[in-house]
Amino acid sequence: LSIMPSKAAKKATSAKQATRQGTTPTRKSKIRTSVSFHRPKTLITARNPKYPRRSAPHDPRLDKYSVIQHPLTTESAMKKIEDNNTLVFVVDKRSNKRQIKKSVKELYDIEVMKVNTLIRPDGKKKAYVRLMPDYDALDVANKIG
Repeated sequence: LSIMPSKAAKKATSAKQATRQGTTPTRKSKIRTSVSFHRPKTLITARNPKYPRRSAPHDPRLDKYSVIQHPLTTESAMKKIEDNNTLVFVVDKRSNKRQIKKSVKELYDIEVMKVNTLIRPDGKKKAYVRLMPDYDALDVANKIG
């Protein structure tokens, strides 16, 4: 007889060892150096929607016609037209100076130097549109009506 253990004996020995020690090796627990737990950073993927959440994009809320509501024709506005080459408009409250400038340029074909705005006590926005020196505010006002 040979002294070498058979395959079955080897298998039995390893099974005995597995039952005594367990199959999973014991791991040492990591020493914590901080009392607060920081959640590990995981993979962040970009959104990949299955369908659009909005059926169609809405039209721009403020187009050139809705920005400017109407010109102002009070005495003080007329004085601005004559003295300062400035037109006065009541505009949409949500519009900004750039939108007002663009709207005036597109609607009346005039170059704008600058725009000053204020909110009136009644809650409407008033815009003072200063024209370039080569445009006359009185002529433009007559053309507007």
